[in-house]
Amino acid sequence: MARYIGPKSKIARRFGEPIFGADKVLSKRNFPPGQHGNNRRRKMSEFGAMLAEKQKAKYTYGVLERQFRNMFEKAAKADGITGEVLLQNLECRLDNVVFRLGIAPTRAAARQMVGHKHIVVDGKVVNIPSYAVKPGQIVGVREKAKSLEVIEASLAGFNHSKYPWIEWDENSKSGKFLHLPERADIPENIKEQLIVELYSK
Repeated sequence: MARYIGPKSKIARRFGEPIFGADKVLSKRNFPPGQHGNNRRRKMSEFGAMLAEKQKAKYTYGVLERQFRNMFEKAAKADGITGEVLLQNLECRLDNVVFRLGIAPTRAAARQMVGHKHIVVDGKVVNIPSYAVKPGQIVGVREKAKSLEVIEASLAGFNHSKYPWIEWDENSKSGKFLHLPERADIPENIKEQLIVELYSK
């Protein structure tokens, strides 16, 4: 199960955004990593901007290159605006839905929970982080995992109304995936059109 396991603060500093969640290092060193990071003022090329946007999307959602390329090709064949469809497909990943539900504090933690079989979809255990959740399906916490400290801490005070495409049920510790999210509702700072242009070259 391949995933990025390198230094996350360095990646966040490269993009100047806390793409892996709150990052104390970023608040202290809000400039690119490396010996000359604080002095670097080069103008980025058009291709560089496209590549950076793709890398940002990959790191944000925890997807590696081949998987991301496959998702783009799938989005390109689907009806609708390719960039928006790509983001919607990324939002449908089970690890991302678990994160959006507030069950896990980060996507990496959500991925781990899915892998450790703490998550159920329509009552059945699913341990594949890339599983595509469909509208109408219910994602929840497995009964014997509901008392886990990390889950309780993550859910404490979590505002579920931020994500109108998901309906949360506090009693059952589960959420219903109502529909695909609108682009305006997805909070990630990703310029998906640049990714489309990159792959179209």
